[in-house]
Amino acid sequence: MIHTLLETPSVHRPSEAERAAPVPTVQGVLFDFSNTIFQMIDLETWLRRVGAASGRLATLDEPGAVAEISGQLRAAFRLPSVVAFQEGRDLSPELHRRAMWGWWEQVEFLRGAEEAAYRELTAPDAWVSYPDTGPVLRALRARGLRIAIVSDFAWDLRTHLAHHGLDALIDTCVISCEHGREKPDPQLLLKACADLATDPRATLMVGDNPVRDGGATACGLRTLILPAEHRTGERGLTDVLRLVN
Repeated sequence: MIHTLLETPSVHRPSEAERAAPVPTVQGVLFDFSNTIFQMIDLETWLRRVGAASGRLATLDEPGAVAEISGQLRAAFRLPSVVAFQEGRDLSPELHRRAMWGWWEQVEFLRGAEEAAYRELTAPDAWVSYPDTGPVLRALRARGLRIAIVSDFAWDLRTHLAHHGLDALIDTCVISCEHGREKPDPQLLLKACADLATDPRATLMVGDNPVRDGGATACGLRTLILPAEHRTGERGLTDVLRLVN
C-alpha cells in the first residue's frame, strides 16, 4: 500500500497486536517547561532587577528607555553572530552563558552587566507558573497520572518548581543540559517515559513547539501543541484534562 511506503520516520515500532488493539488510555503526561507551564517574568521587571543589581536603575526611568532596550534586544538577536551563538545553547550551562553574553553585549544597558543579568535570569522567582498550571497538575495527580517535565533548559529548573511549591507534583525532570541532548531527540522523551514507567503509547506530550515538542509523535506519544503566543493569563492547559479522560 502507498501509505506504508510513505510513513513518517519514527523510532516507534508497534507490534501487529498493538496496532490492532484499542489505543491505550493515557497514564502519564510530559510537559515542556518554558512557555508551556512556566514563563519568564516580564521584560521591564527583569530589567529593573538587573538595573538595581548593577547600579543602572536610574537609566530605566528615562522616557522610552524600556522600549529602546527592548528594540535593541530584538535587533541584536537577529545578528548573524548572535544567531550562531544560540545553536545548541541549552546543551550545557557553559554554552548558554556564552550565548547570552554574545547577545547582551550588543545592548548598551546590559553591556558590562552580563553577570547580574544572568543571576536575575536564573533566580528562583524569575520564572512564574501560569494561572492554570498548578490546578491542572493537581487534577492530573488526583486522577492517578504520572507527570514529567522534558525541557530544553540550561540550568536546574527544579529551583523554579520548588519556589512555587509545585515540585512535589512532578515525578521526574529530563533537562537537556543534564543529558547533552535537545528535543526532539527521542532519547530525552523515551527516558521520561521510562522514568514514569509508562508506555510511550500511553503517554501525552504537551508543548508549544511543533518541531521540538511535536517530535514526540515519532516516539509513539500523543502530542498537544499549544499556540505559540505570549500569554499573560491562563495558558489553556485545561485541554489536557479532556485528553486524558
